[in-house]
Amino acid sequence: MTRSGERGSVTAELVVALPAVALVLALCLAGMNLGMAAMAVQDAAAAAARSLARGEPESAAAARAAAAAPGSVIEGISRGELVCVTVTRRGVPALPMSVSGTACSLAGGA
Repeated sequence: MTRSGERGSVTAELVVALPAVALVLALCLAGMNLGMAAMAVQDAAAAAARSLARGEPESAAAARAAAAAPGSVIEGISRGELVCVTVTRRGVPALPMSVSGTACSLAGGA
């Protein structure tokens, strides 16, 4: 038996809790998006480093990085026998952050 004073209390509690649930869901989705962007730039850096280490032109390495992580910026550095590439992507969707990934490859590799 319910008292007439409690009628509709579940609806009122749901209305109060729903924005908090929506906020938590949005933050979870934004975090997943950030993680996927981080994996994409890491893959792009690895592909570009392998490309530069094989002696391909920088434009080919940039094209590989752009294919793996659209909207990214590539920066290559030679460190002795290693060719290292850092790929940075700014403005991850829904977050005002940037993610970057660095990968190195042995120069002259096939």
